[in-house]
Amino acid sequence: MEDITVLVVDDHTLMRDGTRQLLQHEPDLRVIGEAENGEQAVALAGTLLPNVVLLDMRLPLLNGIEATRRIVAANPSVRVLIVSAYDDEDYVIASLQAGAAGYLLKTVPARELIDAIHSVHHGNTVLQSSVSRKLGQHFIPGGAHGARATVLTARELAVLRLIARGLPNKQVAADLGISLRTVEGHLNNIFNKLGVASRTEAIMRGVQQNLISFEDADQP
Repeated sequence: MEDITVLVVDDHTLMRDGTRQLLQHEPDLRVIGEAENGEQAVALAGTLLPNVVLLDMRLPLLNGIEATRRIVAANPSVRVLIVSAYDDEDYVIASLQAGAAGYLLKTVPARELIDAIHSVHHGNTVLQSSVSRKLGQHFIPGGAHGARATVLTARELAVLRLIARGLPNKQVAADLGISLRTVEGHLNNIFNKLGVASRTEAIMRGVQQNLISFEDADQP
């Protein structure tokens, strides 16, 4: 089993030490670097090319949102998982729009953090339940973030709900009893109709237009 390499970014030494000690007990997780500010995070992500970057939101020199944007733009294969003390909706939305693969709070249980690292490494989007519920309340029909609804077919809605739960395309195909190519075709249609270019953006736009809710993502 190949190791999942991790870069830990936080401006507090205690947080970095605690995270490193937690992850070193996992047989397939390996911390290959640490950074204490946003600029250092971008530089190390480019040289070390970790599988996953655990990134704090408020960092010296370069904040987490801009650091995420630069890391993902320069290294598309690197997955950024925000671990923040702040659950403000604007932070969450901006992080996902910048290319983050997930958003957790620093109160997250250790097991959930470890599971999230595995999940984003395998291409899924991860939001802590409390964060997803808050976003679900934020995007209400007719609210400030409301938009004209997009018409999706029943099958496209089913695919959108499953990817909102973080399922990879192969599992979506299995759950719906269709081929992987058909799932990919539905995703292309969903992206075109919603005017987005990624699964994360599709989920956010789906919630914004009241097509799905983040409660979908909480279902087993």
